[in-house]
Amino acid sequence: MRVVWFLTVVALGLGLQSGFAQIPEQEKEALMDLFRGTNGLHWVRKWNPDTPVADWYGVTVEDGHVVALELFHNNLMGPLPETLGVLSELRILNLAFNNLTGQLPETVFNLKKLQVLKIEMNRLKGKIPETVGDMKDLKELSAFNNFLSGRIPARIGELGHLEILNLSSNMIYGRIPDGIGQNEKLEVLGLFDNQLFGDIPESIGKLTALRELVLSNNKLGGAIPESFENLASLEVLQLQHNDFDNYQNLGKINTRQLLVFDYDVEKADIDYRNLNFSRTRMADTKFDDVDNE
Repeated sequence: MRVVWFLTVVALGLGLQSGFAQIPEQEKEALMDLFRGTNGLHWVRKWNPDTPVADWYGVTVEDGHVVALELFHNNLMGPLPETLGVLSELRILNLAFNNLTGQLPETVFNLKKLQVLKIEMNRLKGKIPETVGDMKDLKELSAFNNFLSGRIPARIGELGHLEILNLSSNMIYGRIPDGIGQNEKLEVLGLFDNQLFGDIPESIGKLTALRELVLSNNKLGGAIPESFENLASLEVLQLQHNDFDNYQNLGKINTRQLLVFDYDVEKADIDYRNLNFSRTRMADTKFDDVDNE
C-alpha cells in the first residue's frame, strides 16, 4: 500500500513539474515566429525546438508563461513578428545590439506588463504609438540608434514608473511633450541626434531625480528653461548643437555635481567665469550598455 502511495505521489510530482514547464501553444508559436523570422539558425546561441521552452537561451518561464526574453547581442537578423504581442505576461524584452530591420510591431506596445523594453542598436523603423501610455509598469524604454520616426508620444508622461527613456540617434521630430514632466522617477532622458524643435518645456524642471539629460544635436530653440535650476541630481547635461537664443538660465544651475557639461560655448551670452567647473569635463555623447553576453 505504501509503495502504491509513494508511486502516486511521484507521478503527481512529475505531472506538476511537466505542467509548470509547459507554456500555451500560442506563446511557443510566437517564439518560433521570432526564431524563424530573425534567421535563428544563424543566432550566436540557438534554440532547439525539441527541448522545453524553459531551456531555451534567453527565455524565462514562470507559472506557465514566458516572462522574459533576453537575446542581447545574439545576431538576430530581419523583422520582428507581430505575434510578439501574444506574450502577454512578458516583463522583460531585450533585443538590443542585433541586426533587426523592418517595422517595429505596434503589438509590442500592447504588452501591458512589460517593465523593460530594450531594442537599441538595431535598424528598426516605425513610430512609438500613443498606446505606450498604457504600459503602466514600464521602467525602461531604450531604443537609441535605430531609424524610428514620428513624434514622442504625448502619453509618455503617463508612465509613472519610467526611469530610463533613451530615444537618441533616430529620426524623431517635433516638440518634446510638456507631459514629460510627469515622469517624476525619470533618471535618464536621452534625445540626442534627432530632429526635435521648439522650446524645452519648463516641466522638465520637475524631474528632480534626473541624472542624465542629453538633448544635443537637435533643432531646439528659445531659452534654456529657468526650471533647470531644480535639477539637483543632474550629473550629465549635454545641450550642444541646437538653436538656443538664450543661455542665461544655465547660470542658475548648481554645477558642482556635474561630471559632463556640454553646450555651445561660442553662442552662450553669459559669463561663466564665476561658475565652478572644477569637476566637469567636456565629452562626446556615448552610450554604454551594461548587459553582458
